Amino acid sequence: MLSRLIVGAATAATLMSGVAFAQSSTVNGAAGGAVTGAIVGGPVGAAVGGVAGAVVGTAIDPPPQKVITYVQEAPAPSARVVVKEKVVVGQPLPETVVVTPIPDDPTYAYAVVNDERVIVEPSSRKVIQVIK
Repeated sequence: MLSRLIVGAATAATLMSGVAFAQSSTVNGAAGGAVTGAIVGGPVGAAVGGVAGAVVGTAIDPPPQKVITYVQEAPAPSARVVVKEKVVVGQPLPETVVVTPIPDDPTYAYAVVNDERVIVEPSSRKVIQVIK
């Protein structure tokens, strides 16, 4: 039984995308999810838990400090943007919010919403971090 569990966990890790291992929190999320899934559901649980853990791990990777500093120091737009929805990390901004790319790092963009500066992923508009 233990050998089947080890083989199942190894298979799950092999099947995961190489992209999922790009950043340390993703790896930690995948490993933690795989271990938890293996305990609860055996090899199939390891595969499902590993993938779920990788997704959760990806969501918490913070942007580099230079991006945070840029967003803190960038001039606020002249028009104040107010939305009814609460700005939540992991959720996309409404389409009505203008997202400005960060010149030195196009993998990030920012917006000022409800007087809060937020860092977003430009392609999905998903909020990565709210700057307080």
